[in-house]
Amino acid sequence: MLKSNQTIMKELIKIQAELKSPKNQNNAFGKYKYRSCEDILEAVKPLLNNHNALLTVSDEIKELNSILFVEATARITVGEETVVVKAQAGIDPNRKGMDISQSFGSSSSYARKYALNGLFLIDDTKDADSTNTHGMKMNDTQIKEAKKFIANGGDINKVKAKYNVTSELEKQLTDD
Repeated sequence: MLKSNQTIMKELIKIQAELKSPKNQNNAFGKYKYRSCEDILEAVKPLLNNHNALLTVSDEIKELNSILFVEATARITVGEETVVVKAQAGIDPNRKGMDISQSFGSSSSYARKYALNGLFLIDDTKDADSTNTHGMKMNDTQIKEAKKFIANGGDINKVKAKYNVTSELEKQLTDD
């Protein structure tokens, strides 16, 4: 007979080994591929069924030192045994180009994705979050590309996340 938590650990190890969730999404501006929370869920659902496992994902809005954040919880259950992984993402309710619900939803998706990554051992080390060059100055070609990106509805905050954007440069990028 298995000791407590050995059944779920065996099933979780199998799911982790079988799970394939490639980076099929493309960020045209940042020129990188990524996977979304939805991509992970789509890939894991058949495995959960095959291993008689239940996955739930939930969010809780929290505040620390006047900073709002989402704490996502990914919970896998097999029989009476459960494993829980949590991840957090900050919320900017004044994020340019998003209404309040979009800002919360974006943070929720991000936190959920990283909770699932932790639970299923999905390695995201080559995502833009780890390979971008925060604070890099933009050359003329990059400024032209950023202007086009913003003119086509792109979010200036994505440019700011990758490059050092002064107030003067921001004005240049957002002026028609």
